[in-house]
Amino acid sequence: MPTEHIVTSFDEELSRLSDLISRMGGLAEVQIERSIESLQRRNTEEATQIIEADRAIDLLQTEIEELAIQMIARRQPLATDLRATVAGLKIAPHIERIGDYAKNIARRTIALNQHPPVKPMFTIPRMGRMARTMVQDVLDAFSNHDLAKARAVWERDAELDDMYDSLFRELLTYMMEDPRSITSCTHLLFVARNIERIGDIATNIAELVHYQVEGEAMTEDRPKTDQASITVLDSN
Repeated sequence: MPTEHIVTSFDEELSRLSDLISRMGGLAEVQIERSIESLQRRNTEEATQIIEADRAIDLLQTEIEELAIQMIARRQPLATDLRATVAGLKIAPHIERIGDYAKNIARRTIALNQHPPVKPMFTIPRMGRMARTMVQDVLDAFSNHDLAKARAVWERDAELDDMYDSLFRELLTYMMEDPRSITSCTHLLFVARNIERIGDIATNIAELVHYQVEGEAMTEDRPKTDQASITVLDSN
């Protein structure tokens, strides 16, 4: 009976851990969507709200990490249970980083709004939607132990890289044609880079899902295709 109680309690804690990660991921997904919308609408007020909302994600990360550490210390889980706990512990900082990138996009939006708008860049909203979908899908894969869905996200990152490369070339051309646009286009390049980084994080989580389900790390090389990353410095 005591053993059954311990198992039940651990299952409840695992469920709580999964729920917290889902909540944290949901907030990050909303942050991505709102940051892209504020960029498109040149909405400084909403961008400011996005920056302030990042605090909620940080607090959830702390709660998740404290719970996972307590579970490992108290329960000393083995095999599958240990992998699930460790995966949750590692995923939380990845989600927090996604929130940071969304916050960075909001900051770039505020800076962009101090300058005249440049011509519409349709690739950035497309990249944003794709990155958000990747995050949503990989977190669903984690919750449902869905290896196929995680792998699909892992493979989709190459497409996001291609979109980034295309936008990089487009913005460089635009800056050469109109030097007055250099400041605004530079901000947009960093926005695109932040979105591309969100895709990278989604693939990191996909690899953690693979570890959680299979008990071993992925041995294949990550499908990276972006060449622009060797030219543009990271914005952090």
